[in-house]
Amino acid sequence: MKMLDSRRWPGVNLLLDRPGAVVDVAVEPEKADALVAAWRRHAGALLQAVSWGDEQLAVRQFEGGATLAFTAPIDALYAATVLNECALDAAICEVEGKPLPNEIEAAADLRGAISDEANPKLLALRDAAKAHGVAFLSDDDCASVGLGTGVNQWRVDALPDPADVGWDAVHDIPVLMVTGTNGKSTTVRLLANMIDRANLLPGVSSTDWIRVGDEVLDKGDWSGPGGAREILRDCRVDVAVLETARGGMLRRGLGFDRANAAAILNVAEDHLGEWGVADLDALVDTKFILAKAVRHGAPLVLNADNPPVLARGLSLDANIFWFSLDKDHEELVRARAEGRRVAYVDDGMVCVEIDGFREEIIGEADIPITYGGTARFNTQNVLAAVALAYCIDLPLEAVWEGIDTFDSTAEANPGRMNRFDIEGATVFADFAHNPHGLHALFEMAKAMNAKRTCVLLGQAGDRTDADIRKMVETIWAYTPDRIVVKDMPEHMRGREPGEMVALIDSELARVEVPAENI
Repeated sequence: MKMLDSRRWPGVNLLLDRPGAVVDVAVEPEKADALVAAWRRHAGALLQAVSWGDEQLAVRQFEGGATLAFTAPIDALYAATVLNECALDAAICEVEGKPLPNEIEAAADLRGAISDEANPKLLALRDAAKAHGVAFLSDDDCASVGLGTGVNQWRVDALPDPADVGWDAVHDIPVLMVTGTNGKSTTVRLLANMIDRANLLPGVSSTDWIRVGDEVLDKGDWSGPGGAREILRDCRVDVAVLETARGGMLRRGLGFDRANAAAILNVAEDHLGEWGVADLDALVDTKFILAKAVRHGAPLVLNADNPPVLARGLSLDANIFWFSLDKDHEELVRARAEGRRVAYVDDGMVCVEIDGFREEIIGEADIPITYGGTARFNTQNVLAAVALAYCIDLPLEAVWEGIDTFDSTAEANPGRMNRFDIEGATVFADFAHNPHGLHALFEMAKAMNAKRTCVLLGQAGDRTDADIRKMVETIWAYTPDRIVVKDMPEHMRGREPGEMVALIDSELARVEVPAENI
């Protein structure tokens, strides 16, 4: 038994509906139940000892380990992580039959740490923001009320008295959130283009950058809560569009928990084995953290064509806005009959239906990023973006123009179906890195009636051998004429140089790809 990770959850998260502390622990299956029970006892005792007896405990067990968490005040989350580590240490000692640590001394130290970390002004400002019906955000450096054009922010060590805040000038802006295994970046960038066409300034956090209008504020992976806060606190932003990735949600929870609408595009096997997410069901749980951002009745936009999303969506009591490539999908038929909102493709036309009134947006073959209707996965991304746009009442003309003028170029949408025509060959550069994405890519190539296909294939070192096996099997199911295997030196992530190439080669041999094809 050993602790794998200890961290704060400043936002709503996989197990808790408010901030808290969490540890991941590796434990043998035969000892897991005993460890969890012991942790509950020790954590409960320490919480009582520091006058946090009303906080909530939560546990999720997975193969080979467990995630142990409890809620805690936002101005004492560092102390809360120490408390959680103390409880886990005591639990491990109990299960292994070792002498228990002195919990009386531990509780005294924790009370001191909580007192040192406490920030009553922060809590007062949070409560005042709630009373005024506006957003409140905080982190190690800043606290803010309101969003975008209505934001006001201060350093956490220089907070005002709530009575001195000019609340009349504080307001929120529309916030849209997008998650999914594939398609997130394309969808948020397409949405931003729609918002721009409505003469509003979009702020976007995504895997490649944070961007306000045409200005890239910083490059890098900003799809976590840090990127969300940067956009939400930018006083120029009229509408925030937040790509919300799995890793950020598992590490820190949601960056914001009250969206005007949220979309879950799809869920497929990817990144399994990280942060205690060992199977598809756990990954679905992770993606559906976004449902907590629309608990107040805002729409949850869901892909009826993706079986895991469909199954989970049907189990929710939520305001669901379904979309599908098929107008006659069973769930869309039911939703239309009940007067609920849906988006779909009918006879080649992208449509939205609200309260029985149907609007035709654009022909699927006319959408630039579908390449004549062959890239149907991008049609699904368009449907999601259209649904989100309607959730904030963007005008039809802006929605149409946003789609019609958005090209998936290397500048506008790097790494997402970027097309190059080179000496008679059509080349697509795409980040497809899991079976779900690769299948979509090859289906597009089939629809384009390619005479020959060549695949340039590499993978980051943090993928498992099983991931490589599935990736190779997916590719060879389409029997490309040539496979070029590449190393990725900047993405070794714990592997040795050449190790991933050797692994890919061995898998290609296993599925009997002829040597002359490689």
